[in-house]
Amino acid sequence: MTTAPASTTDQADPREDIEVGVLLANGRLAGRSFCSRAEAEAWAHPEVGEQVVEFNHVCECDM
Repeated sequence: MTTAPASTTDQADPREDIEVGVLLANGRLAGRSFCSRAEAEAWAHPEVGEQVVEFNHVCECDM
């Protein structure tokens, strides 16, 4: 009896699962998600200290 070789299908690398958010002036993330960086930039108000950020929940590293 032979065994099948291990599957070599492409799997998504969780380190590349980057999310875009808006960091509010009070240091908290906005309570909503954004489909793109452009959408987050349109929603943020940089004049009051809000900034667009990219992050990864898996490794919790800033991009």
